Amino acid sequence: MIQLDSGVWFGTGTHANTLALVDGADVTLVDAGWAGDVDRVIAQLAAIGRRPEDVRAVLVTHAHIDHVGGAAKLHERYGTPVFTHGAELAHARGEVHEQVAPWRVAATAWRPRTLRWIRDVARVGALGHVEMPYAQALPAADGPLDLPGAPVPVFCPGHTSGHTAYLLPGGVVATGDALVTGHPLSDSTGPQLLPGMFSADVDETARTLDAIAALDAGVLAPGHGDPWHGDPADAVTQARS
Repeated sequence: MIQLDSGVWFGTGTHANTLALVDGADVTLVDAGWAGDVDRVIAQLAAIGRRPEDVRAVLVTHAHIDHVGGAAKLHERYGTPVFTHGAELAHARGEVHEQVAPWRVAATAWRPRTLRWIRDVARVGALGHVEMPYAQALPAADGPLDLPGAPVPVFCPGHTSGHTAYLLPGGVVATGDALVTGHPLSDSTGPQLLPGMFSADVDETARTLDAIAALDAGVLAPGHGDPWHGDPADAVTQARS
């Protein structure tokens, strides 16, 4: 993991990222990658002197399988609580489905980038299915959560119905998939939107970036791609262009 600010650590998995907020002996994770990467998440925690038993909760930006597979495994092994926005709860619990349709991916499988990505993610759980009936809704009140690192939810739907970013200590923003800086299917790096097939509502995904642009922050920690340093408003301008 790399340290983005005091107590904020950024880890990578198979084309998906996770964040650890360390507050004393306790940890909050923001997303936890694919199910097949859970041991990698645990190893990254060990590298910063923490155990999976120290994780007080996993905050989910959204319930796509590449963000919640590891969360489900942590709950299965250690009883780790999982929280997401109330508007994402039905998705997290498996009551609705907002994952990209397989046929849409198959339609682009002739591209070398897509084939390599499919090969990679199939190894870590892309062909599986995750339901988390134990997922809990974030408190309705605004402001910092009563969790290690005191993350602040920033509701930014579009990619999924309840997609939520988190403002973290030191002006770091966990943007999830609302705003990324790279993806195996993209031929560019830097602030951008994911390919439209991954989003439930492409137009709303673009509009909701206003919530990120307004934040007083200096580092973006996306769900895919490398951290980006700068004004979130500049990042949003680049993504929209």
